[in-house]
Amino acid sequence: MAVSTTLTEQQITARIERLPMSGWYARLMSIVGTAHFFDAFDSLTIAIVLPILAGLWKISFGEIGVLISAGFVGQMIGAIGFGWLAERHGRLRVLRWTLVIMAVFSVACAYAWDYNSLLTFRTLQGIGLGAEVPIAATWLNEFTPAKYRGRTIMFLQSCFAGGIVITSLVAIWVIPRFGWQAMFLLGTLPILLAIGMRWMAPESARWLAANKRLPEADKVVSDIEARAAANGPLPPLPDDIPEIVAEKASFRDLFQGVYFKRTLTAWAMCFATAFVGYGLLTWLPSIFRTVFKLPNEQVLQYNFIFAFVGFLGGVAGLLLIDKLGRKICFTAAFAGGALGMLALWLVGDARTAAHVIVFGCFSQFFLSFLLTGVYLYIPETYPTRMRALGVGVASSWLRIASIITPLAVGSILTGSNLGAAFLMFGVVAVAGSIVVATCCVETRGRVLEEISP
Repeated sequence: MAVSTTLTEQQITARIERLPMSGWYARLMSIVGTAHFFDAFDSLTIAIVLPILAGLWKISFGEIGVLISAGFVGQMIGAIGFGWLAERHGRLRVLRWTLVIMAVFSVACAYAWDYNSLLTFRTLQGIGLGAEVPIAATWLNEFTPAKYRGRTIMFLQSCFAGGIVITSLVAIWVIPRFGWQAMFLLGTLPILLAIGMRWMAPESARWLAANKRLPEADKVVSDIEARAAANGPLPPLPDDIPEIVAEKASFRDLFQGVYFKRTLTAWAMCFATAFVGYGLLTWLPSIFRTVFKLPNEQVLQYNFIFAFVGFLGGVAGLLLIDKLGRKICFTAAFAGGALGMLALWLVGDARTAAHVIVFGCFSQFFLSFLLTGVYLYIPETYPTRMRALGVGVASSWLRIASIITPLAVGSILTGSNLGAAFLMFGVVAVAGSIVVATCCVETRGRVLEEISP
């Protein structure tokens, strides 16, 4: 593609696509990775402290389910509302807002005085938690060349999985010494990142170009080019960037043309991923404590093992996603998750805590491909003009499933039918595998504008 004296959106895209990996990308990845880490920390904290609060505040299974679901109600609001704001005000500015909300209401949760106050504060904190990951994933997708995108985004999503592991490990040491409130106080650290991001990172050049702010987009890309050129000459501009549709998108555009099937597929993937993956993450600590009557110390240890296996699954996905492709990895992920859950159902009344941790870890290893991968795949399937909106709305289905699951599991456990809960997880995972195998678009190694012009 010849360089024109007149800046165009295609030219900005071509310049991004030719960039090599450099120290600038390492800095960007560290920023997003840190944001993901704290999102994971704040998201999991409630599941870790609930077994303790259940005893202190005499919380029933049903109330546990409501408290877990309440956070996801906030996350659904945040995913949709802030996704809409990110299309209008930019990825970086809105991402900083989400980090501030996470931190402020983490303090509030630490000083909750009863069940109802914690319920309120957790719902409000969820607004920031639900918006951070889809907006950060959109931002990074728009900066990353196609040849690196799979590994880069999966690495960043692995930071979320790593955050779950470290949260579980920190809880083993912090809670017995400083109490459950200390976990929420540690969750205030994202506010420091929000302050620093004002100077550490630029707005998405693709977003700037799509919004006719081409001189600003040129300045951002020129800065990256200058840093990369210090390590050697840049490769030539690619000449296969397709024409980019310039008009603004609305919600109904998510259902126009090829995006109708993509949108429904994304929603189904998100729903099934959260229903099983987040369902296990949020409920297993309480199941170990209330159903199997394990001591708090052992519950924390089992939770760490479960989280660590999930992290290993995320790393496996990172290594395989660009070799095998999205469709194969995601289909296998749902199938593996289903096998572990159906095995726990088949064990029947002989089921022990050891069965749950072994088969639960088996499922979580595979489901972690999805927990880290949906934010790689879904931004790839939408054009820049509606990427944040599409990802935000799809992400809301993660939250909807996460609202429904705790309530459903709480109702099942009230009837003392743990096996039915595992059967429910297995059936949903099987459905997810079928949807991916039949409807998923393979995006491996393709320029974003080629996938979604």
